[in-house]
Amino acid sequence: MAKQADNPFSRLERPRTNWPFVIVGIVLAVTMAAGIVMSLREANWLLTLLFAASLGIFGLIALLHIASQRRIAAVDDRRFVSWDTAATEIQRQSVNVEVRELARLLEVDDDQLTDLLSAFIVAEDLALRQIQQEESLPLMRHVSVGGASFDGILVDQDLITCVEVAFLVRPDLRPERTTAIMKKIATAKHGLHTMKSRLRLRLMIVLVTQLTESEQMTLRNVLKAQRFNETPVDVDIRMLDFELLQKLYVSE
Repeated sequence: MAKQADNPFSRLERPRTNWPFVIVGIVLAVTMAAGIVMSLREANWLLTLLFAASLGIFGLIALLHIASQRRIAAVDDRRFVSWDTAATEIQRQSVNVEVRELARLLEVDDDQLTDLLSAFIVAEDLALRQIQQEESLPLMRHVSVGGASFDGILVDQDLITCVEVAFLVRPDLRPERTTAIMKKIATAKHGLHTMKSRLRLRLMIVLVTQLTESEQMTLRNVLKAQRFNETPVDVDIRMLDFELLQKLYVSE
């Protein structure tokens, strides 16, 4: 059995409370509050205004600091998430399902499945390369997050973008495929919630197409009609042209 890779975020340390900073902050807040009370008693409105403005600015800084600390804590939650590579059998089943569906749509014979499989694998690989290039973020392939496997994930601080790639030969994203993707992201979100993780999730659907301009317009209209706004996370849909991807990454 292959040895499981170490958690790439396991070296993160949980931040400790900076008690001197907290104590100084409390002393400053109390001092400014006392200044407001004393200046009010002396009817010194200018001094009251200065103390009140100072206390307001201090409160804003404190809120920004708390928000920053919460984000750091959310990033630290990544160490408790199991970034497991999807099992080989699951990957193979997923690819076979997609390739056979493409074969049905293209009406190709079984002896052409190998060529279609190669094209599908190349399309997914090039699409993930392009997304990583566009986002300028680390990308992990075929990873399971919260109990759901995705073609890839992008990691940006406390935001995890789950990437699903679909290869389309017609201007239509099958309802079954859409339902499966939505189920995956819902499972992942529920899994992180169960672990009490503060990580945020986003879904990116990458559509690799070989469509004409008019077919692409039809596809956009179809996507608008689908209810992606009902998903539990934000959804980003990218459309990439397979021929253009090959020119960028394969052709000399």
